[in-house]
Amino acid sequence: MAVAGREGKPDGAGWRRAFRRKAGGGRRRGRVLTVLGAVTAGLLALHRFVPNTPGRLGSLLETFLFWLGPLTAALLLCAVVRRARAALVALLVAAVAWAAVFGPPLLPAAPPGARELTVAQHNVADDNADPAGTARALAESGADLVALQELVDPALAVYREVLAPRYPYHAVRGTVGLWSRHPLTGARALDIKPRGVAEPWQRALRAGVRTPYGEVAAYVVHLPSVRLGPGGFGSARRDESAARLGRILAAEASERIVLAGDLNGTVDDRGLAPLTSRLAAPERGLALSYPAGLPLARIDQVLAGGARIPAIRTLPATGSDHLPVLARIAGLRPDPS
Repeated sequence: MAVAGREGKPDGAGWRRAFRRKAGGGRRRGRVLTVLGAVTAGLLALHRFVPNTPGRLGSLLETFLFWLGPLTAALLLCAVVRRARAALVALLVAAVAWAAVFGPPLLPAAPPGARELTVAQHNVADDNADPAGTARALAESGADLVALQELVDPALAVYREVLAPRYPYHAVRGTVGLWSRHPLTGARALDIKPRGVAEPWQRALRAGVRTPYGEVAAYVVHLPSVRLGPGGFGSARRDESAARLGRILAAEASERIVLAGDLNGTVDDRGLAPLTSRLAAPERGLALSYPAGLPLARIDQVLAGGARIPAIRTLPATGSDHLPVLARIAGLRPDPS
């Protein structure tokens, strides 16, 4: 117990003990921030090495990898307030790692070029209460191609009617469809159905698109949903469908490929590697698309082969629980004539 002076205040020894207790608490808090910063930096830089078993934790991390940035910013603020120097260093490393991954998409995109296609991708939702309004919004986007998922009757008839004036060519297989300003050829369904699905399930198509820059192989797909539960990140069926689609892409004869769809995963998710290892992802734009009310991730994707995607962005909300995205496809070369 400290010896109090005449006015009831601690003497010199008491003040020193109080200071040491406060400093010790500050150091402990600084150590916690330092550890959190080091872990965050490690997850950002080495997320590919996080094992996917048990529970597909690696895919779960990669789905929400972007949000380690705001977390790092919050921890940095705490480190500044507490003047925790080691924590500041660790968190600055984490910030640099985040910027290396997500900085390029945030940079301004180059203006549109002369030889570009635009592709609108939208999961319109099978319970969409306003399919006509959704179709009008997509038509007003000015896209050359419109890829849709969760097409069901009677809404399908509405999409056909509203999109027809601007998109005279279309193909629908199962619950996915493609609308185009340019002629379509050889539209066919693709079998990417995962094992164990007994009900009717047709969620992928391929069609040739006769563009001014040559024929493009257009794919429209809807991969199985993922779920987060007691067993972890349930993405096994999605990954299986992605692997099936990857084998189809490996056999694709065309050098020009555009793939649009609800892939139920981000381009960082290793479960989509059969696709992202073959096709280019957008270079600029985050375009977080799901859920529409508070977008946390872009799971609606546009990928390209034999071309680049300079930019992708979201469009205004429709009656769906997804936001539509609009991508620019560049680098397509015209066929020799």
